[in-house]
Amino acid sequence: MRTQRQFLDEYRKTHSNPTNALVHTICVPVILFASIGMLWTLPLGRWLGLSASAAPWVNGATVVGLLALAFYAALSLRAAFYMAAIFAVSGAVVIAMGNAGLAVLWICAALWIAAWLGQFYGHHVEGAKPAFLDDVVFLLIGPLFILEKFDLLPARTVAHGR
Repeated sequence: MRTQRQFLDEYRKTHSNPTNALVHTICVPVILFASIGMLWTLPLGRWLGLSASAAPWVNGATVVGLLALAFYAALSLRAAFYMAAIFAVSGAVVIAMGNAGLAVLWICAALWIAAWLGQFYGHHVEGAKPAFLDDVVFLLIGPLFILEKFDLLPARTVAHGR
């Protein structure tokens, strides 16, 4: 498997235009949140016949989230830590939305579609197709790209080894 650095360096090749980078800084977190929200509405626990107390916690978001966290942990513990925190905060917001009676699925679907339209606009400006079209794993690299931009992951190494 490629290293976190290799994934980020490859991802950066199609995200160097300042407009595209800005669009991604906004849209990647929105897509991540909206994806978590939509997946949260898949009641896997109920479908599996789990107890009433366990059922709400076994849903599409928790299952996919755990698989994604395993991938991030294989890249770096720091990536896994930040992504776990992002998943937890997103989950808490989704739960609060549901408790407030909001239509989580529809709100998240609208956000997801709008953010993807933004992403494709950014790639149009960049003149490069999205990296995930060549390798679906790059859907998981976008959030790391944003974390790196905010200096939460180690910055790209320079040619002389620093």
